[in-house]
Amino acid sequence: MRDGENIRQVAELGVDWIGMIFWEKSPRNVSMVPSLAGIIPDRAPSGATKGVCRVGVFVDEMPQNIITRVVNFRLDLVQFHGQESPTLIRNLRRTLDPDIRPGIKFIKAISVGCRDDVAAYKQYADCVDYFLFDTRCPSVGGSGQQFDWSMLSAYDGDKPFLLSGGIGPEDAPRLRSLFAATTADSGFPKDKCIGIDLNSRFETAPALKDISMLKTFFKQIRNEQNK
Repeated sequence: MRDGENIRQVAELGVDWIGMIFWEKSPRNVSMVPSLAGIIPDRAPSGATKGVCRVGVFVDEMPQNIITRVVNFRLDLVQFHGQESPTLIRNLRRTLDPDIRPGIKFIKAISVGCRDDVAAYKQYADCVDYFLFDTRCPSVGGSGQQFDWSMLSAYDGDKPFLLSGGIGPEDAPRLRSLFAATTADSGFPKDKCIGIDLNSRFETAPALKDISMLKTFFKQIRNEQNK
């Protein structure tokens, strides 16, 4: 996201993390304007019990550029969505934590087109805090397409992960069912899945979210239709 008012409206819905993409080839690219750092509130919206974390998304970016954006945008998490090496990630953590951004967390996106793709997480298991499983596509994410979630039964890691890839408004009942089922029933490691990533299917334009659509989806996913 990159529009200040739109971000404030989404934050009021009670989301946990808000992402900003720092990749020039993306239609959602955030220009390097340090004043944007203040568009995500430091304090929780009224009635909420927690704040909103800032996630910066990078694709094979130079470490110094990542560090600059972490500082200027006060990022809480860095998401690697390219072919970044584990060595680069380890070195970046040593640089940022604790001297520059204490406690910063790292996410590695893993593209999934078949069950065997899931195993790619293993080379990053000791250098990131979370994984994000996305749909494998010719571009770098943002395809709006889903992969077969049952493929994640191949995930046997310890790190928590986010489910991504073309999740849309119509998926609320399926997601409720997925998390209600036992692992033995579905094969999906729901105990490791800490959240879902919502992007293009909830946009009115690149980087601009449909607030009404999100509000309805959140009520459905939380099973609050009658409340």
